[in-house]
Amino acid sequence: MSNNTFGMDLGTSNIKIYNKAEDSYFIEKNMIAIENKNTLLAYGDSAFEMYEKAPVNIQTSYPVCNGVIADIKNMETLVKYFISDLSKGSLKPCDFYVAVPTDVTEVEKRAFYDLIKDAGVKARKVMVVEKAVADGLGLGIDVKTSQGVLVVNVGYATTEISILSLGGIVLSKLIKIGGHKFDEAIRAAVRKEYNLIIGEKSAEKIKINLSELESSDKSALVYGRDIVTGLPIEKMIPTDLVDEALEEHFISIIDSIKVILERTPPELGADIYRHGLYLTGGASQVSHFAAMVQKGTGLKVNVAENPLETVAVGLSKIIKDDNYKSLAYAIEGMGVK
Repeated sequence: MSNNTFGMDLGTSNIKIYNKAEDSYFIEKNMIAIENKNTLLAYGDSAFEMYEKAPVNIQTSYPVCNGVIADIKNMETLVKYFISDLSKGSLKPCDFYVAVPTDVTEVEKRAFYDLIKDAGVKARKVMVVEKAVADGLGLGIDVKTSQGVLVVNVGYATTEISILSLGGIVLSKLIKIGGHKFDEAIRAAVRKEYNLIIGEKSAEKIKINLSELESSDKSALVYGRDIVTGLPIEKMIPTDLVDEALEEHFISIIDSIKVILERTPPELGADIYRHGLYLTGGASQVSHFAAMVQKGTGLKVNVAENPLETVAVGLSKIIKDDNYKSLAYAIEGMGVK
């Protein structure tokens, strides 16, 4: 196989790309900044820097929403620029392996194929891989065996709960709860308790640093706007308030895991009980979440070492190892070119 092969995981918040030529992983924010409705101003991390700070004529947005492509034109632009950067400006014909969520419609899956085909990146062939299968591989599990595996991927906008066996997906459920909902819950709690409006970035920072703050017994320092006076102020937010705000969403995810487990065939259930569940995705690292999942399900929880990269790592294994090639497929009616 050609070295010009890329594995892509188009997350709502981050885009993760495996580049076979350099055997490297690339992670940037899946965000674009458009000036005056038609001029590309920035993309990736530099566009995220402008988020919540840009004037009216600069629009910053995530082209992927709830795990599916919402703005195909902007997403095509992003893919073209990212692949061009990775190819150091000289685009050559290349192959693409794209991870797609399982619990979405065929039309939404096909959009991932069309995106690569129409992005102007000289795609020779576009293969699709179920995201949960790539996740399992990235976690170091041989997904082609008959062992039942429960993978919970907590992303920015969605959580995908999947039971894997024999290289396929037995059950899958996609729920619209993820890191973004956690951020919103923190913002709502701060607003209710302190009459203080904080930005999404500030809420995300509290969420990411929560574990560190708790271990050093500190409160979170935030800057925002006082609802009563309308003036900017700073405030110390106790970590207990944040924990309470997040609990409701944690419980919703745990309830969805239980629903999947109730529908799992007994033999696969026995495997899952023996090996535990696997937790991955960027938002899975939030303080107390893994412990709550363990307590709520009674299962051992295996937490991914690099939760952001697991899907991209799984795609790299499919690209490099002929044993896993059969896990990728072409969208029906669009054959391999």
